[in-house]
Parts: sequence; structure tokens; C-alpha cells
Amino acid sequence: MSGHSKWHSIKYKKAAHDAKRGKLFTKIIRELSVSARSAGGDPDTNPRLRKAIADAKTVNMPADNIKRAILKGTGQLEGVNYEEIVYEGYGVGGVAIYVEVLSDNKNRAISELRHVFTKNNGRIGESGCVAWMFKRKGYIIVEQAKASEDELLDIVLDAGAEDLREDGSNYEIFTSPNNYEAVVNALKEHNIELAASNLAYIPQNYVKLEGKQAQQLLRLMEELEDHDDVQHVWANFDIDEEEIARYSG
Repeated sequence: MSGHSKWHSIKYKKAAHDAKRGKLFTKIIRELSVSARSAGGDPDTNPRLRKAIADAKTVNMPADNIKRAILKGTGQLEGVNYEEIVYEGYGVGGVAIYVEVLSDNKNRAISELRHVFTKNNGRIGESGCVAWMFKRKGYIIVEQAKASEDELLDIVLDAGAEDLREDGSNYEIFTSPNNYEAVVNALKEHNIELAASNLAYIPQNYVKLEGKQAQQLLRLMEELEDHDDVQHVWANFDIDEEEIARYSG
């Protein structure tokens, strides 16, 4: 699962910078509102909202901002109505890309995202064109410096995880969607810091990229992630550490 983990390592390393720019706040506020709208404003009975609140606290979002976003979602305060949309497409080398979007203007979103794909030698496809290449899983990254493999295995398998794998300097933990929250809570109870965690679309196979194609794909992924309407991007690529260091450095 190397490409997946390495990209998300890049993403979360830049999270603090994004938060300062307001990027993460914008995305999390939208998720708070939409999750509250979809299943109510009580986090005890709404797992999606519970996750959004945890994400908001991770980036030190003020409690008042969290509360307002939830109240806008439940209709107790006036707010913007965001639509949940999925776009599927391809990057260079035939890499499959699955994009989750929350937008208040579907026509604007598709126009802007099509432009991002096209200028980076990709294209948006029809609905369902790549979804079959991904499987919904709980996905957690822990840096190897934070815990030993044996310790992690004991904790996550007891909590219901399906698998643990090494990838460079990280451990990747995979769960069913139903057991995701239990595994996250078990790690936190053992004071193990998470580099990243989410309900993810995990690729079932990977496309190896090098050189110019690798750089183009990384640029496309970053531009998609930076778009205000985009919540998550998943792709089935594998790129060497050296290529990523060249892109990041």
C-alpha cells in the first residue's frame, strides 16, 4: 500500500501549514455541517460527526466555531447547503483517482476540478469508472518511532483491526469501517500518537510511476487536495521515496 501511505504522509506533514491558511478549517467546518445535517447534531449518536469534531480539535479549532458549524448543519442557524459529490477520473499512467467533494455549487466544482485534471494530464471520467478499484476501509498511519510492531499488533488486533503493514517509516493499519473507531480509541488509550486516520477508499492494486509521470501525478494530487471543495482524494499509485523527496524538496 506504499503509494497511498507516502502521499498521506506528505499531506499530514503539511497539515499545520494548511491550518494556518484556513484550508483545513474550511474543509472541517463543511464536514461538521454536513455530518450534522445527515444524522443529527449529537455526536454520541452520530459517528461521522464524532469523527469531524475530533478532527476539528486536532487542528485546535475554537469550540465556538465547531458549535456554529453543527448548528448550521441542523438548521438552528442559517448556513450554506453543501452537496456531497463524488468525482472519478484518471491521472497520468492510467492512475485511478476517487475524489470526495462538498460544494455549494456543483457546476462550479466540476468546471474547476476538470481544469485541474486536464492541466495535469488527467481527465474526469464517468460515475463508477474507478470506484470498483477501491474498497472502503478504516485506515490509520502510525510512525514507527511511536511504537514497536509487536506492541501495535497486540493493541490493534485485539480492537478488531484486519491488518498491519510496514511502509517506509510508517505502520499502516487497516480495519473494517465498523471497527475503525474502536481501533482508533484503543491506540489513543495506549497514548500512541496517530499520524493520520480516516475512513478511506483503499486501492486494490497500484500503478508504479517514475520520473516526469511521478511528478505530474504528485502535482495533480496536491492541487486536488488544495481545492476548497475537495474533502478527500484517493488514488492507486506507487512512487519511490526519492521521487517524493524531489517533489517535496
